[in-house]
Amino acid sequence: MIRLNCTDDLRKLRDFLHDHLVNFVVPFWLRHAIDESGGINTCLRDDGTIVNRDKWLWSQWRAVWVFSKLVNRIQRKQTWLDIAQQIYEFSSRFGWDHEVGGWRLRVSHRGEMLDGCKSIYVDAFAIYGLTELAKATGRDEPVSLARQTADNVLRRLQSPHDQIPHYPYPIPGGARAHGIPMIFSLVFWELGQLLDEPRYRDAAVDMTNDVFEHFYRADRDLILERIAEDNGEYPAPLGTVVVPGHALEGMWFQIHIARDTGNYRRIGEACQLIRRHFDLGWDDEHGGLILAIDADGREEVGWKLADMKVWWPHTEALYALLLAYEHTRQPYFLDSYRKLHDYSFSHFPVPQHGEWTQNLDRQGRPIEAVPSLPVKDPFHLPRTLIYCLDVLDRLIERSATEEIV
Repeated sequence: MIRLNCTDDLRKLRDFLHDHLVNFVVPFWLRHAIDESGGINTCLRDDGTIVNRDKWLWSQWRAVWVFSKLVNRIQRKQTWLDIAQQIYEFSSRFGWDHEVGGWRLRVSHRGEMLDGCKSIYVDAFAIYGLTELAKATGRDEPVSLARQTADNVLRRLQSPHDQIPHYPYPIPGGARAHGIPMIFSLVFWELGQLLDEPRYRDAAVDMTNDVFEHFYRADRDLILERIAEDNGEYPAPLGTVVVPGHALEGMWFQIHIARDTGNYRRIGEACQLIRRHFDLGWDDEHGGLILAIDADGREEVGWKLADMKVWWPHTEALYALLLAYEHTRQPYFLDSYRKLHDYSFSHFPVPQHGEWTQNLDRQGRPIEAVPSLPVKDPFHLPRTLIYCLDVLDRLIERSATEEIV
């Protein structure tokens, strides 16, 4: 079991996570995934075997973010920068649909369209990746493309949610989806910060307010995944779904935004919601985070494969808990991080190959079921490791001469 009782323990954790990132996770992608035709292969098995070379733009843009962030935060390695740029070149060449004004979901390894603009989330990840690439390169082209994408998204988001392409999570008629304001609050904020443009920051704040004023339901103290178009209740079970990992991820997004604006009350609210949703999602019987639950305790949950243990909620929760501890210094968050760290690192890593397996059943056994995209995605895990290193560096710097707990 991991110990976090003193500054030396934090240094050991930092060293462990850094080693896991640069010697275990990233090498998997370098060995198996870089496609000589352009882009990165993400239709992979855990051993790195390529299932097919289809390029899901959702994953391509997330990989641009990861390799750009590695350059910006971990080390300015030319190899990492070259990978980010070649994925960008492939994606920007073949991914944009001029008629729709958005990003295609999937193309072949030659760039032929396989699926059109079926998911607004691809546009979100494009803005995210382009913003980070612009920081890494200083080039104007990614900035211009990020602005073009953002402006088109602002236009498209004027439509009711159930008319916005939302693969792989369909929006039922008359409903609104938490995922839209959640992700776009972050990506518009980061783009607005990069460009120092109030209109993108203002859009981000509007979406943040949407999350806290509408999707957060004070009577349940929970964030619902779906609400009605008029911001009222949507019928159960589709309208009473809570995805704890999604709420945890969204709350660290909100801490980042509130930190930039000095909104300490909002940071406190987000930290309390991190606690609430971690407790709600934790499986006392088998350990780990359950993917989705019903807000009112119904057995029927309006979410695909709700009782699975999926890798990404665990990664997002690791960072959310550390970040909440940094801002509150409440022992609860460090204790919960210990518990989650022990479960995650004993269940998900694939020692013989690197990276993590992605999907477990409730008992923690690997399974083939796919709750969303049929890809092995190079995003949530490296992002979490990078951001956990940020928190640990700050904690170590501030606490070099005192005990943490």
